[in-house]
Formats: sequence, structure tokens, C-alpha cells
Amino acid sequence: MIVIVIIGVVYTLAVTKLKSVGSEVSTPTLSTLKEYLISLNKEHTSVRMLCLDDCRECVIYNDGVKVQALENFLDPTVERYRYDFLQGTVLLRDEIYFNAEGQDENVCFSFSIDKNNVSDQIIVVYKEKAYNYITYFDKTEVYDTIEDLIEEKEKQTQEVMQ
Repeated sequence: MIVIVIIGVVYTLAVTKLKSVGSEVSTPTLSTLKEYLISLNKEHTSVRMLCLDDCRECVIYNDGVKVQALENFLDPTVERYRYDFLQGTVLLRDEIYFNAEGQDENVCFSFSIDKNNVSDQIIVVYKEKAYNYITYFDKTEVYDTIEDLIEEKEKQTQEVMQ
């Protein structure tokens, strides 16, 4: 009887470990960026992707320490919006980032995950697709256009208000 219990426990642990290994994302895309950054946030700190100037290189920082650089992940055509029920989508302005030498650099794209694995609540439009990072617990939703995304958000809002 004890042998059966031990085999059951070992089997459960092995299957759980295999599932978690298989779910890790190897290279991020915009549709997997949120999950990728969360997978890097094992110590529950903060993780941030920062793309400067013309977005040629994006750097991922975990608690302020550079952990990965991605070449040609985005280009300057990427747009970031926030969604407001009354105003609709509002284009986010470029941020200013001060590098180690204290010089300011233009931020082409920024996306963060905090210590509680909550991401920036934004909409990203890139290469004719709209990526919805507004949801807290769901995976990133991808829409053909930002108009489709807005229409879906308004429909959800109306359902809640009824």
C-alpha cells in the first residue's frame, strides 16, 4: 500500500513538472510577451521590456538588471494606447528614459510586469494587428484591427452595465 502511494506521489510530481516545462515560451512575440515576461518573474520582482530610439534593440530587465536583448523585435511604427470607457483609446506619448550616464533617450516601446505579475494595461498596435494587454488573468488577445478590439471592449462594457 505504501509503495502505491509513493508511486502516485512521484507520478503526480513528474507530470506537473513536465507540464510547467512545456508551457515556457522560448522566444517572445507580441502575442506571447506578457506570458514570457511572467515566466522570467520567478522571484516576484518587476520585469520590464524597454525599446529605445528606433526600436532596433529591446532589452529585458528583471528588477533593474539586464537579462536579455532582442534584436529587431519591433520597429518605430509600434503604437501604444490605453483604453478609457469615456474617451475610447488614448495614444500614449513617448516616455523619457535616463541611461547609466544620465543622458535621456526616447522610449520607442515599454512594457512592464510588476511583482504581482500584473502587466501594463495597454493596447499595442503593430503591423496591422491590435494586441490587448488590458486583461489581468487572460492571455493576450489579438485582433485584426484596433476598431475590432474597441468594439469588443464596448460590447463587454455594455454587458456589465446591463
